[in-house]
Amino acid sequence: MTQWMDEEAGPVVRPYALIGGRTRSSGDTLDLIAMVTSTGAISSDGFVPGPEQERILAMVTTATSVADVASDLNLPLGVVRVLLGDLQDHKLISIGRASASERILKEVINGLRAL
Repeated sequence: MTQWMDEEAGPVVRPYALIGGRTRSSGDTLDLIAMVTSTGAISSDGFVPGPEQERILAMVTTATSVADVASDLNLPLGVVRVLLGDLQDHKLISIGRASASERILKEVINGLRAL
């Protein structure tokens, strides 16, 4: 079996390779606290989600924030935004606004960034 992790070097497949070197997608505008939910749909245009996107779909059966998705996948936020953008383009996920306490959450995030 091929080893995909090297204790010294880290993962063999770098994050940008997961998204084909792209740095932009329709997911670029996703806020950290935007809530992602699987639609349960199957892509009608032949799109086949990659392994990381399959993990996202399994993770977001209940509403999950973009930040939590990135954290759980242990991938950079930019990479996760591209993956989410692809899923959204194929109508496999829906993106919702955070609850009424969005302002408070943004203040907490800004406070954490200031530390």
